[in-house]
Amino acid sequence: MVATASSDEHDAIWADFKDAVNMSASALEKHLASDASRSVGQKSSEGSESTGHAEGRRIVAILGTKKADLTDDDYAHMKKVVGYVKRHLKQGGPKDKDAVADSPWRLSLMNWGHDPLKS
Repeated sequence: MVATASSDEHDAIWADFKDAVNMSASALEKHLASDASRSVGQKSSEGSESTGHAEGRRIVAILGTKKADLTDDDYAHMKKVVGYVKRHLKQGGPKDKDAVADSPWRLSLMNWGHDPLKS
């Protein structure tokens, strides 16, 4: 049996998610529709959708859900997204700042709803 998180835990996850996901649902959808988005990320087989691309679609769905309607599964997913974004940011991108815009590092983060070039 899965324990249900408290309201305080949900509030903390919500706040962390909103900090980590700095792209709007429409901006994320536009990115996910691009060839650049599909070109990055870990894939289970040649030609399949990358993990990050699938995560991005789930993030769009979460962004379109009212907070009161989010499930424990949604919150668990939001927590996963926050962890990924934090780890990926710590890895850092290209040393050459001019190379960041089109880098796989940035494109992968954007699949997860975070644009490191957006302030």
